[in-house]
Amino acid sequence: MARRKRAILDYCGSSSLNYHRPAVVAWWSAAFPGFGHTLLDMHVKGNVLFLFEIIINFNSKLNLAMVYSFIGDFKHATNVINTQWILIYIPFYFYCIWDSYRTAAKLNLLYTLTKDQPVEMNVLDLRSLETCFLDKRLPWVASVWSILLPGLGQLYTRRLIPAISLLAWSVAIYVNCHELQGMQLFIIDPAKVNESIQVIDAEWFLFIPSLIWGSAYDAYSKTVETNHLFEEELSTYLYREWGANQSRLNI
Repeated sequence: MARRKRAILDYCGSSSLNYHRPAVVAWWSAAFPGFGHTLLDMHVKGNVLFLFEIIINFNSKLNLAMVYSFIGDFKHATNVINTQWILIYIPFYFYCIWDSYRTAAKLNLLYTLTKDQPVEMNVLDLRSLETCFLDKRLPWVASVWSILLPGLGQLYTRRLIPAISLLAWSVAIYVNCHELQGMQLFIIDPAKVNESIQVIDAEWFLFIPSLIWGSAYDAYSKTVETNHLFEEELSTYLYREWGANQSRLNI
């Protein structure tokens, strides 16, 4: 029995040890604290950091100050900042980056120890609550669904926990930023473009780009990893059952 499992599958989805560039993981933590940990399949920690990011960011008025800075109104940007919350946000923000980088490096060491061992895992989890099985999916399809609505790409790849959490965050952010309301006004009457823009809450809107592209990247990269896992598990199974006299099976 292997001391360290290479991969696991249950009704909530699958998870496996893979190589992650620590700098990329840290970058996503900088874009939206919590995303870096989600890429490492640390969903509980990632969602806790998501929650604190939104609470601290909203109370510090950081996004609102960024909006004023974008339009060159630096006086208002300085006035709206809540310095007490900003002093909480600074160590929190850099901790998320540091911890995701450190964790990615540690997991890469574990991946190095397990990458040469055969992949033996459950490929079908059949329950009355949910059914999950290991198969191949199209990475670009997962990415497109996540662009349309963050979380749908994760549902496509049967990753239940990140799908539910991303869908919940998407609904909360979309509703509070009123982007869909602005789009509706513009579609009904394109002449009301200024009115449709004024409806949007820019403070909440700034969360959307990181949410969309982070979700799309996660969906794409995890689909690629799952496809590789499917091929390795199938190769291990075929070798064990029929290829004992062969040194390698190519799928």
